[in-house]
Amino acid sequence: MQYILAVDQGTTSTRTIIFGADGTPLSVAQEEFRQIYPHPGWIEHDPSDIWQTTLTTMRAALHKAAVPAGDIAAIGITNQRETTLVWSRETGEPICNAIVWQDRRTADLCASLAAEGCEEMVTERTGLLLDPYFSATKICWMLDNVPGARARAEKGELAFGTVDTYLLWRLTNGQVHATDATNASRTLLFNIRSGTWDEELLRLFKVSPSLLPEVRDTAGEYGTAAAGHLGSKIAILAVAGDQQAALVGQACLQPGMVKATYGTGGFILLNTGPTPVRSRHRLVTTIAYQWQGTRHYALEGSIFVVGAAVKWLRDALGIIASSANAGELAAQADPEQPIYFVPAFSGLGAPYWNPSARGTITGLTLGTTRKELARAVLESVGYQTRDLLQAMYADAGELGARGSKPVIRVDGGMSASDWTMQFLADVLDVQVDRPTIRETTALGVALLAGWQAGVYSAPDSFSRTWRLDRTFRPAMSDSDRRHRCEGWRDAMARTLLGSAQL
Repeated sequence: MQYILAVDQGTTSTRTIIFGADGTPLSVAQEEFRQIYPHPGWIEHDPSDIWQTTLTTMRAALHKAAVPAGDIAAIGITNQRETTLVWSRETGEPICNAIVWQDRRTADLCASLAAEGCEEMVTERTGLLLDPYFSATKICWMLDNVPGARARAEKGELAFGTVDTYLLWRLTNGQVHATDATNASRTLLFNIRSGTWDEELLRLFKVSPSLLPEVRDTAGEYGTAAAGHLGSKIAILAVAGDQQAALVGQACLQPGMVKATYGTGGFILLNTGPTPVRSRHRLVTTIAYQWQGTRHYALEGSIFVVGAAVKWLRDALGIIASSANAGELAAQADPEQPIYFVPAFSGLGAPYWNPSARGTITGLTLGTTRKELARAVLESVGYQTRDLLQAMYADAGELGARGSKPVIRVDGGMSASDWTMQFLADVLDVQVDRPTIRETTALGVALLAGWQAGVYSAPDSFSRTWRLDRTFRPAMSDSDRRHRCEGWRDAMARTLLGSAQL
């Protein structure tokens, strides 16, 4: 039993990877699923799509690797984090579609609570901000808008979970209702200092304690996947939110190390060690991982739209045939046409936290072509990352000053674009390292599950699995960088002004 099965349940697709005893991926199975948009700013998933793609990709990955289920030492689960589900404890049937982390329907509730002066207490206890991004107001919305839901919750008939919890419930046939500390820390209900659900926050968001899962270590016992799903019982030994799993997969386990993941959204985490750092620049403080009862923390900045903007170019505008075409077009763009694209399709994340903002494009002329639009979309990744890192290093103090030229480790689908990664290095003026295994989210949770199963060594040896594919070093002049960033700040100011006028 020298194999590990990692489920990476993401926002637009589910992926399963089988890893060998040396940490090498042996097979990958991936399946996209529907994105549901009932109203502007609302985004939902059908829970049955989440479950079926998980089951299908698990079976497909085993088949591709020619590995019997009985040879799998452990399962690890990593997931899109704040996406919220509520289901019947008796039947397992969800009371409605899952509300996705990008969904903005609870913006008014968040604004109302902030106006009442609640945000300081919420941030002090959770490390988060009052924003629709997180789970608590989504739960509240479900209980208030699904007929009979609140009464059922008070009777203990319903269960809440982020996607990891829902998958655990299904895989164990309802035997385990649990989550890990990283996912719990994204709900607005969990006290990241005490490591417990917070009674005052539960009252604030009107969430019954009976809804909540048990919180466990990131690496540890999570029950057993029933034999009926894969043909053999398999222990589930690790659960982690996707961005924290990527931090582990990138071996960023020392304070001051930074990883950036570019998938549907963009997420930058800076490891701050065993002490939580309170942000003064509207970043969030989150649990990075917890094992053997000890928590470590990170500062995090979230970009809501990264790969989703490239998907928009492909699916909504039809100006590229595939995501890979974006970099090819960007390389051909006219350098004399400075176009700026602020992808605020569902508001702006850190450090702005403006749920009312909407996307803008500035600098258009009659000479603008799809090449310039593609370049602007990819450049927006670099500019937004720069905004986050400046805030992050200011918050981190000495941790953010590890060398005059810090190194950022990148992963996720967009990290495959050499053009985008070079622009990232240029506009940030830092070294960008891309690993050979770019599916670091799945790798991270596989390493944790494998550690618990005895397949891999302890976390202090995880750095041995990290291998460099390519380094991107800044080549842009200071004056050019300064000029470009001034244009970005102007575009962002126009976007924020527009949101204030809505």
